Amino acid sequence: MRQTNRHLLLSSVALAACLVFGSVAGAATPEAKPAEEKAATFGARDVKSFAGAFLAARTADVDHDYPTAIALYRKALDFEPANLEIRERLMISLLLNGDFAEGLKEADALKGDTAVERVTKIVRGLDALRSGKYDSAKKILAYEGPNDLDRLTHLLLSGWAEVGAGKGKKAISTISGLKGPAWFKVFTDYHLGAMAIVAGDTSTARQYLNRAVTNNEAVATAPDTFMRAVMALARLEASAGNKQKALDAISVGDGMISNYAPLKALRQSIEKGETPAQQVTTAAEGAAGVLFSIGGALNRQGAEDMVALYLQISHALDEKSADTLIMLGGIAEKLEQPQRAIAFYQQVPEDSPMRRISELQLGITLSDTGKIDEAKSHLKELIQSDPADIRSYIAYGSVLSEAKDYKEMAANYDKAVEVIGSVPRQSDWSVFFQRGIAYERLKEWPKAEPNFRKALELNPEQAQVLNYLGYSLVDMNLNLDEGLKMIQAAVDARPDDGYIVDSLGWAYYRLGRFDDAVTELEKAIQLRAGDATINDHLGDAYWRVGRKLEAVYQWNRTLISEGEDVNREHVKQKIENGLPALDPNATNTVRNQTETPAQIAPAPATPDKKS
Repeated sequence: MRQTNRHLLLSSVALAACLVFGSVAGAATPEAKPAEEKAATFGARDVKSFAGAFLAARTADVDHDYPTAIALYRKALDFEPANLEIRERLMISLLLNGDFAEGLKEADALKGDTAVERVTKIVRGLDALRSGKYDSAKKILAYEGPNDLDRLTHLLLSGWAEVGAGKGKKAISTISGLKGPAWFKVFTDYHLGAMAIVAGDTSTARQYLNRAVTNNEAVATAPDTFMRAVMALARLEASAGNKQKALDAISVGDGMISNYAPLKALRQSIEKGETPAQQVTTAAEGAAGVLFSIGGALNRQGAEDMVALYLQISHALDEKSADTLIMLGGIAEKLEQPQRAIAFYQQVPEDSPMRRISELQLGITLSDTGKIDEAKSHLKELIQSDPADIRSYIAYGSVLSEAKDYKEMAANYDKAVEVIGSVPRQSDWSVFFQRGIAYERLKEWPKAEPNFRKALELNPEQAQVLNYLGYSLVDMNLNLDEGLKMIQAAVDARPDDGYIVDSLGWAYYRLGRFDDAVTELEKAIQLRAGDATINDHLGDAYWRVGRKLEAVYQWNRTLISEGEDVNREHVKQKIENGLPALDPNATNTVRNQTETPAQIAPAPATPDKKS
């Protein structure tokens, strides 16, 4: 099927490793949304027992309602003051709610609890560091365990404590000798360069930052850290009077991650002859950057809890860090907390180069709260303020897609293509893809197909485009072999994507290859259990191979599964009457339009990283 996916304008690529916080791995992200989130059924004042307080707190915890969870965990402690598990969960909830001071109190109380030692050591160590107690910070942050990621994190944090104590050379010597996996270098080179800058060693800073910028693995492993390294090097060279070297560093970054707003602003500043200040100027800011670096690299689906915990602690040390705020907003969006996301975006400083990114993402998030007209107005103003910024059209197009305003969506991307000009870059593939979707939805295939093919020309292996175009060709009985090959290529690229595997199964169904359809659709339902469209497709395929009881079961599952693009009345008719017999004189393609159509929800804007 052609699925709908919301995408952020600023995002990260995940590191392969995944950190787990022991007994608190189930903790979720920041505070609750008043109207959009599930709320606990009763408050702390209504609780009459420990069990009631604990169960209600866990419900609020799961729903990401941290103010309620905090109140209920505290109520549970009134009944059992010595309960370590409750105190552990209270600490995590406080930190995820952004309440570092209260979280620190609990961390101090739990400093001997090995179950949460990985959290308490960082919280206590960073509090000592920001208070200027550098020797205490280093002592607290000492780590001798086997986990590579923990070892790297604690050593970098300890290094920043050394820098704060005026022992920058010692810190650099210790960290430069660190042995570990190859991906360590992505982080150590940047932080060694930043430490050298704070310590006043320009030559050493230049050495390590150049290594970070020329690391071919850096963008894939930690794009956020890579961009910080690029900008730190550019600022360093600009401060040294090396304007061309500064611009060369920016060009390297722009070549790897295009249309990154802070980099564009930095280029403009340096071209004017200005000397931009470094982002990291203190040990506390450097330590905050460590948690941002690790959190950004781990930022992927399913890791939101842990990443948010890192970023909230980072934010406590460096409240002005715009990229931290935007990433926190992105996590809130992933967890369907639009009001919380908006609050993060609004905290981005007015003078930050990333303010425009936050404004664009805020516009998209407004639409998620149902404020479609406000979102449209907000994003149209941003387009008018800078008509050359392609990201504005992508954000506006995403809102129009959600609103199913395909005529305006097509006109919006027509303007975007005019701005792009005659020589589009690879990163512009999503503009043509979305333009194609708009025209396909308007049933103007002659205008849609060239845009899909242009998107593939720019990005030949893009699975979403391969899936959408391939499916369309099969569904319309056009270039069947080519369409099927495209879908197969999309599946090869993303074999764990249930929606794309469903496309392959449904394409086989449309081609009359029912046994193959069953095989693929059974895979799809395992990957995306509970999706109404896939249940419906699998029911149809089962019926055609004679597995009629299983077909009826799947259709019944369709009625209770999630999905807006299924005609449930039609499904009820199939449960009652089955599917009509096939016309023996028809071609090998199933064209009976009374059967369930494929889901064709558009996939909103999919900008490249750091658009």
